[in-house]
Amino acid sequence: MWEQGGASALRRRAATGRPPKLDDTQVETVRAALEQGALAHGFEVDLWTLERVGAVVTRATGAVLSRASVWRLLTGRLGWSLQRPERRAVERNESEIARWIAHEWPRIKEGP
Repeated sequence: MWEQGGASALRRRAATGRPPKLDDTQVETVRAALEQGALAHGFEVDLWTLERVGAVVTRATGAVLSRASVWRLLTGRLGWSLQRPERRAVERNESEIARWIAHEWPRIKEGP
């Protein structure tokens, strides 16, 4: 290689591999579709799962991605992270909780 191309022939080349199924314009199409929310795509609850995102990707671009590929798309190319909804009771009363912490908890903490 040195004899044919000199020092430039010995330089490190970019890693080769399978090209991504989605190009940059398709990724932006998917981003715009996901930002509309799950309800806009006919799902009953406005939460995204890998299966739901995969279905939207297929509808928007025609490309079928595995769950692992959907995860790499979300975390790698889109820069999103895992988010989990908080599990809180609908009946939760924040003012009553604050009152209990301010008045009842110190009394209980003191002991008899």
